[in-house]
Amino acid sequence: METTLETLEGLERRLTLTVPVAGIEAEVAKRLQRLSRSVKMDGFRPGKAPMKMIQSRYGAEVRGEVLGEALQRRFFESVQQQDLKVAGYPRFEPAEAAEGAAEIAFRATFEVFPEVRIGDVGQIKLSRPVVEVADADVDRTLDILRKQRLHYHSVDRAAREGDRVHIDYAGTVDGQPFQGGEAKDFPLILGEGRTLKDFEGPLSDMKAGETKTIEVNFPEDYFAKEMAGKKAVFEVTLKSVHEPHLPEVDEAFAQSMGIHEGGVAKLREEIAENLRREAKRRIQTRLKEQVMDGLIGVTPFEVPKGLVAIEAQALMERAMEDLKQRGMRAEDIRLGESVFEPQARRRVQLRLLLNELARTQQITAGDEQVRALVEEFAQSYENPAEVVAWYYGNPERLREAQTLVLEDNIVGWVLDKAQVTDEAISMETLMGKAQ
Repeated sequence: METTLETLEGLERRLTLTVPVAGIEAEVAKRLQRLSRSVKMDGFRPGKAPMKMIQSRYGAEVRGEVLGEALQRRFFESVQQQDLKVAGYPRFEPAEAAEGAAEIAFRATFEVFPEVRIGDVGQIKLSRPVVEVADADVDRTLDILRKQRLHYHSVDRAAREGDRVHIDYAGTVDGQPFQGGEAKDFPLILGEGRTLKDFEGPLSDMKAGETKTIEVNFPEDYFAKEMAGKKAVFEVTLKSVHEPHLPEVDEAFAQSMGIHEGGVAKLREEIAENLRREAKRRIQTRLKEQVMDGLIGVTPFEVPKGLVAIEAQALMERAMEDLKQRGMRAEDIRLGESVFEPQARRRVQLRLLLNELARTQQITAGDEQVRALVEEFAQSYENPAEVVAWYYGNPERLREAQTLVLEDNIVGWVLDKAQVTDEAISMETLMGKAQ
């Protein structure tokens, strides 16, 4: 059984394979004979149908199965003999052969993995953010937490920006009511811009119980086409005014945040620790992106097109599933693999590069490191022990943590050899720029 190997363009290779006709026909006959013992055909008892009828009905299907299996075996035997590392899936097609030849010839076209030689890591230039969590950072976080717990108190005064008011309104166009032009007890926070300025502006300085007639000119590009460019008249009654109140940062506030001992001081400590943890994560993310870009820059190699296509397909399917879960109908989603090709190429390139780097430099993810990372993740949750058990209860989730540790170790290895410049930045800048 002859096998020839051709080198095509780039990473593409082609094997010409042959399989003996006699062997194929013998296996086909054996399978048809086995099939004849149980197959049911109209007019015959099971196992009594003539072989010619069985061959006529099932011969092509069985021959295709036998030939496909034989080709797969010959292909994998050949690539092992020639020490070829196949990337992706081979494409089989018949090759020309003389009529009546004792062997069937096929061509298998495929790609091989590239040879990856890690470049000069010392040429990589990195900027490492250095951040100190200051009291001002804690204060900013406290302000955000206070705004998240904003509440309103009823007041007996005229409404002003920032207040929440409740109104009844009824609108007309040319004296006629229109759809959506009437509401009762409609809540509105003045200054948020949820309604047109013509409508919201006159509500300021109104008191509970007052009624106003307000003219509103709808813009030409108004989202409701039936109202675009029209003038409406609204009768508006303001029913109540509520003033916003931010909670004080005191013992009660600390308890509402889950701090049952230590009060405000303990709350500030926990906020600072959370900020330091977040800063560490974002700094690591920035460094990792720079390291990956740097490794790609100093290690050029050709990426198998087949692997990129497989990765692009997986990314597209994931995106479509996400859109469907967000409520989009499958028929409305217009995505093609080409949209994901650049991301897929980078992912495949990095996977090959990092695997080779880990192999040649013997970089691994230690069990203790993985445990430490999982426990660090868990600290952000109310019951850390449950989160740790959740990770260790599923091999796939644990592999994700192991991959992150391995990548972090590779980043650390590169940092020891690259040109690294420390850059002092504020926490606010880091939070704004990090992904």
